[in-house]
Amino acid sequence: MKIAFYAPLKEPGHPVPSGDRQMARLIIKALREASFTVDVASTLRAFMPEPASHLFEALKLAADSEKARLTQDWAKGGRPDLWFTYHPYYKAPDLIGPDLARHFNIPYVTAEASYAAKRDRHDWAAMQAPVRDSIGLACVNLSFTDRDRAGLENAVPGGRFASLVPFIDTALYADGFAAAPGKDLMVVAMIRKGDKFASFTMLAKALALLLDLPWRLTVLGDGPARRETVALFDGIPPERLDWRGELAPDAVPAALGQGGLYVWPGCGEAYGLAYLEAQAAGLPVVAQATAGVPAVVRHGQTGLLTPDGDIAAYAAAIRDLISDDAKRTAYGRAARDFVLGERSLASASRRLANLLKDAAS
Repeated sequence: MKIAFYAPLKEPGHPVPSGDRQMARLIIKALREASFTVDVASTLRAFMPEPASHLFEALKLAADSEKARLTQDWAKGGRPDLWFTYHPYYKAPDLIGPDLARHFNIPYVTAEASYAAKRDRHDWAAMQAPVRDSIGLACVNLSFTDRDRAGLENAVPGGRFASLVPFIDTALYADGFAAAPGKDLMVVAMIRKGDKFASFTMLAKALALLLDLPWRLTVLGDGPARRETVALFDGIPPERLDWRGELAPDAVPAALGQGGLYVWPGCGEAYGLAYLEAQAAGLPVVAQATAGVPAVVRHGQTGLLTPDGDIAAYAAAIRDLISDDAKRTAYGRAARDFVLGERSLASASRRLANLLKDAAS
């Protein structure tokens, strides 16, 4: 089967790293491992930072140009058997795939689509309408979390839905579990304003409550808000902090393996692939039970999830795992078994193969 792949928010070759780009690449890899032929149909970025009509009109013109190009190319032969759109939402709708799927009578699929009815009341209605159209057209909408799936089912009651749990490529984590993980705290994150900054803010406040314990924090990542983020930790002795900067992806597993506990509050996280990576390296997680985080961390088994916004509870959970070597080790083993056994690229590839073959039949 030949698949036309499109990610309207950030195409797989985009130069700026992010979880969105990483998942787009993982889906393509999983599809290819399932013996599908995958081509990126378009690199048009359909991102609108604000609900401005002139931006939307310009974007529709650019999408029309892409549709004309693809129509001409496919008319010459080699049209795909299926169109696959990753992560359409109100700021990045798919303005290309639905029309082409209808014109060429090919199945249309979405993954990680989201729909927020409240946005229709805040000037986004025109931009969100194509998302609802995509969801309704799709022969299957693949949701990564129960939260997202419920939102889609409410928005489009007649839609067709299936679950595809978040996954990572575990090949780089085949080795690296420490039988007795240490007490060093680890974070992997882009350093930027917004939800990431909110998580760093919460983490700094929680760690300030734990200065009586022996720990050291290593942050893997960089970004435009580095200066402001470092300043959040002014109340913590600098020798306890290691701002290591961005690492190459293949260097992250070994770096994580040097730690003992992954601490990231996860404010606004869709789910967080970094949680899966940390667990694959044998690190238990302390995060908040918020947004999509419960889809990737099992509370009381692979980590601890605390109430949203409760800094004291978050600090207490970190204290619990730092202070209990046996629990930390048991959670670390369970975390690694969970990801390698249930959230691998191979398992996702098999799931995608079955879902797409059913969708195309």
